[in-house]
Amino acid sequence: MKLISDKAEVVLEYPDKFYIGTFAGSSRFEAHLDETGIALTLYHGGEESERKSVRMHIHYGLFADILRELAKTVSALPNDDAHRNALAQAAKALEAALQPRDKVPSTS
Repeated sequence: MKLISDKAEVVLEYPDKFYIGTFAGSSRFEAHLDETGIALTLYHGGEESERKSVRMHIHYGLFADILRELAKTVSALPNDDAHRNALAQAAKALEAALQPRDKVPSTS
């Protein structure tokens, strides 16, 4: 698992319950692709009373829809070059990794 470099907030709302958790600082995450979608885990360790984790699995079709919706709302992002550059670099890395294997440049 990798350290969370920024912050994540998770909220679960049910008719009779409300859960909120923040992941930052010493919290960790794991993200990977599997046969059907994206798996994401957020984890905060520590004392038993402070430990928490969130696991999500999002199928590829929904993840693609989420990416398209995010693209539509970029104009609402403040002119914050650091965050914009981080997102752009990550998107480029994902795009390059998704190229068919016969089109990926060789590193040898």
